[in-house]
Amino acid sequence: MPTSFDAGGRASDDAIRSLVISYKLLGTREFFVIHHTDCGMELFTNDVIRELLNNSLETAQLTSSGFSDVGNGPGSRAGEFIEWLTITDQKQAVIDDVLRIRNHPLVPRSIPIYGYVYDVKSGKLLEVEGAAAAGVAR
Repeated sequence: MPTSFDAGGRASDDAIRSLVISYKLLGTREFFVIHHTDCGMELFTNDVIRELLNNSLETAQLTSSGFSDVGNGPGSRAGEFIEWLTITDQKQAVIDDVLRIRNHPLVPRSIPIYGYVYDVKSGKLLEVEGAAAAGVAR
């Protein structure tokens, strides 16, 4: 069981921090955004996780109709102040992440950024149409 991970692999502030360190101190010359099919971040929305946390901090249960709380409070409203970076459209999420990295003021325009989705069933890495154009180096 991992002790730490980045759910959804989104271009969060922490991910961008790592990219900046990578190019500035290690000389990385291109970035790749890679999401995967069947991602758990597609199973809920910001509103769902916020409501679950408001009700209880215990582990929720995934049912055929979505997540439901099985714990008894207390909950916390602190989840309302977090952008959970959920995914409703996998390909669009890749493009959004490429654009977020491309437009970040600490990322040089000379670094190309590519976007892919890894298909967990076939093992293929699929280029997302429009991602390379969004991340083109200038």
